[in-house]
Amino acid sequence: MTSEELKSILSKIRNYEIRIRKAVNSQLRGSFNSIFKGSGLEFDDVRAYQYGDDVRRIDWHVSAKGDETYIKVFKEEKEQTVFFLLDVSDSQNFGKDKNSKIYIGKEICSVLTLSAIKESSEVGLICFSDRKEKYIKPDKGMKKAYEIILNLFRLTPQSLQTNLDAFNHFALNLIKRRSIIILVSDFLDEGYQESLKSLARKHDLIAIHLVHPKETQLPKLGLVPIFDKETQIQRWVNTSSSSFQKDFKNRMAHNQEDLENICRKYRANYLRIQTDQDFVPQLVKLFKIRNRDVRTK
Repeated sequence: MTSEELKSILSKIRNYEIRIRKAVNSQLRGSFNSIFKGSGLEFDDVRAYQYGDDVRRIDWHVSAKGDETYIKVFKEEKEQTVFFLLDVSDSQNFGKDKNSKIYIGKEICSVLTLSAIKESSEVGLICFSDRKEKYIKPDKGMKKAYEIILNLFRLTPQSLQTNLDAFNHFALNLIKRRSIIILVSDFLDEGYQESLKSLARKHDLIAIHLVHPKETQLPKLGLVPIFDKETQIQRWVNTSSSSFQKDFKNRMAHNQEDLENICRKYRANYLRIQTDQDFVPQLVKLFKIRNRDVRTK
């Protein structure tokens, strides 16, 4: 990748970030809580009441012991650590060039990295296939943001395989402190559900589900060879068969439904992004949902 290409990518990412902030400011003025504030309100400490504090957070028991009024402080008010977990297995390469799932995933991670850094969050990155492909330790500052973005677009994975279960376990073992986890994947794998539940229980999880339109609308082409890029195995299937079409649609629908149910049950955020659509409004929608969740807790 040339320096000019990188400059073009960075310019595009900055424009995305500006669009998101303008949309958020116009739609959520006065009540906006950052996407990078935790959705879970975990008690951490008390401090003296200050003008403008929410009176519902006054700790009357502590306040009664002294001459001052104290309010409860929750962990979500403190600086957050945000980890981007990007699936870089070969199934993510479905689609052409800048319309591929992997490219869209990199753009999403990049624009949210800029947003998180501007909210004074520490930001880290893990890229995974069936093994760790890249790990960048979390830190603050624009230098860290550019380090993450450049590494995302320069990365060439060493493996073609997918293992989301191993990915989740790696993150669970590595990330000890409760953090905001933004997991970006097509979730085309099996056996990862239990570790995903553990990730949602331990951290504030946001699952961003990337979908290419051709994956959900497979054309009837008759008997054709299907090459699995991850296993490097080719097999012949009858795509015009009603049973094949039904089974294909059922598997895709079940995968999404299962993922949504896990997120709903364990209070994680779920966002489905189709690669042929503008993802900025979808990210703004995510900000709105998380803002609403924080205000109603």
